[in-house]
Amino acid sequence: MAPNIATNTRVSLAELLDFVRPRHRALLITARADGTPQASPLTCGVDDSGRIVVSTYPERAKTRNAKRNPRVSVLVLSDEWNGPWVQVDGTAEVLDSPDSVEPLVEYFRNISGEHPDWDEYRAAMLKQGKSLIRITPEKWGPLATGGFPARLAEEG
Repeated sequence: MAPNIATNTRVSLAELLDFVRPRHRALLITARADGTPQASPLTCGVDDSGRIVVSTYPERAKTRNAKRNPRVSVLVLSDEWNGPWVQVDGTAEVLDSPDSVEPLVEYFRNISGEHPDWDEYRAAMLKQGKSLIRITPEKWGPLATGGFPARLAEEG
């Protein structure tokens, strides 16, 4: 049996966004006040402007950190553990309620499709005081898969 060889595929911004759109599992890496990294597992999407978007609350560490230091990274994972992933570095913008409501509608639509009652959804977002973090991709690593180094395939 041939070993599974790791891959690294460089992609354009359009290819990156095509890769991220169907993948909603991610880790958002922000910087704490002391500069150490803080990781948050979350659900993400891509908005109509090509930003990675995250629904959150203003009290969450990721939200406070992104407001203080907008330089963030997102590690977007595939649903399957051994599937491809990519790290995206960019600048975060935090929208708080009520400014976040319509962008949250777009977030929901782009991940889950249509909601049965948009008025109810908007009211819930306002009542919960939801925030939205939008990350503009500025740099991204290759689309990557795990496995053995290519040199080991040559030895086999």
